[in-house]
Amino acid sequence: MAKTAPEQKAVTPATTTTPAASQFDFHVYGPRSLSPPTWRDLLRSSWKNANYRRMVIACFIQGVYLLELDRQEKRDERTGLAPQWWRPFKYRLAQVLVDERDGSVYGAVLEWDRQAALSDYIPFRPTCAPAAVVALRGTLLRTPTFRRDVTDDLRFLAWDSLKGSVRFAGALGALRAAAARFSAGSVCIGGHSLGAGFALQVGKALAKEGVFVECHVFNPPSVSLAMSLKGFAESAGELWGRVRSWIPYVGSSQAAPVADAGAGGGESEEAKASLAREGMGKWLLHLYINTNDYICCYYNDAAGGTATVAAGGGSASGKAAVRGSGAGAGRAGVARMLVAAKGPTKFLDAHGLQQWWADDVELQVALNHSKLIDRQLRSLYAAPPAAAS
Repeated sequence: MAKTAPEQKAVTPATTTTPAASQFDFHVYGPRSLSPPTWRDLLRSSWKNANYRRMVIACFIQGVYLLELDRQEKRDERTGLAPQWWRPFKYRLAQVLVDERDGSVYGAVLEWDRQAALSDYIPFRPTCAPAAVVALRGTLLRTPTFRRDVTDDLRFLAWDSLKGSVRFAGALGALRAAAARFSAGSVCIGGHSLGAGFALQVGKALAKEGVFVECHVFNPPSVSLAMSLKGFAESAGELWGRVRSWIPYVGSSQAAPVADAGAGGGESEEAKASLAREGMGKWLLHLYINTNDYICCYYNDAAGGTATVAAGGGSASGKAAVRGSGAGAGRAGVARMLVAAKGPTKFLDAHGLQQWWADDVELQVALNHSKLIDRQLRSLYAAPPAAAS
C-alpha cells in the first residue's frame, strides 16, 4: 500500500539503469546468511525451518517487484535483476502475471527447477520445498503502475475486498492451476502489502472450494471503511444483546420459546465450532505483522470470544481453538501470526519487505486473539445455510 523497499532506496532516475541496478542486486540488497540448497538438503531440508521458509518467500516476492522494475527500465533476461532472487534457491519463472489494463507485472508463478537442481547434485525436491509458489507484489508508486495499483488500494479501502479486480481473477486462476498440477499441499502463495491482501483473499477463495494452499502474507492491509462499519455494527449488536439481558422478561408462556430459541442457538454455535475444527487444520495461514506499520497493525487488535491464534503446538481457549503451525512440520492449525518484536520502527521501514529476510529481525508468535483473523475464519468456516424443504 505504501512505498515498497525498492522505491524507498531508488533515489536515482529510472533512466540511469547501471547505478540503480547494483543496489537491488541479490548479493547487495538480499539476505546475508541464506545459503542456497545443496545435496545436504536431501538429508535435512532447509525448508523445514520456519525462518528459512519466510525469508525465501519474501525473496520471491522481491523478485516480482523487480520483474516490474525490469520491465519499466527495459532490462532484458540477461541484464534483469529479478532472476537473481529465485535462481539461487533452484526455482524458475514459469508464468508472469500481467495486468491487461496497463501491461504491468503484478505477480509470478515460480516452480522448482529440476534442471538447475541436478547441476548441483540435487536429484529431487527437498522435503517441504514447494513445487510452485505464486508471488504477488504490492503497490509501486511509479507512473507506469501508479493508477492501477492505487485503484486496487482504494477498492480495498472502500469495500474490504479485491474480488472485482482483474488481478484477483488472474491470481486465483494461476493458483488454481498450480494446485491442480502439483496438488494443493505442494503449492504456496505469498504477497506483500497490497499483494498480501490479494494472497489472503485468493487463498481464502480457493479454500472455500475445498482446496487448501499454504498462504504467507507480509504486512497485509487491515484498514478499510467497510470493515470499520462492520465492526461498528457488531459492537452495536453486542451492546444491544447486553441491554436485553438486563431487561426482565415477564410472561412464562412466552419465556419458554425464548429459552428454547437460546438452546437452539447454543446447538448452532456448537455445530459451527465443530465445522470450524474440522476444516481448521487444512488452510495454513501465516501472517507477518509489524505493529509500527499502521497499514497492517490492526491485525494485532485483540478480540474477545473465539480464539484464532495460539502459540505453536499449544491449544488456545475458546469455542474453536486453533493451534499455530510451524512451516512444513505443522498442519495442525490455520493461523499463525508472527509479530516483529524487534524490527524497524519508522513507518516506511516497518511496512517494507526487506525486514522479513533480514538476519536480525526478532519475531514472536502473537498470543492474543485477533479480531480480523477471527472475522476471516468465521466467514470461511461458517455453517452452510439449511436447504429449503
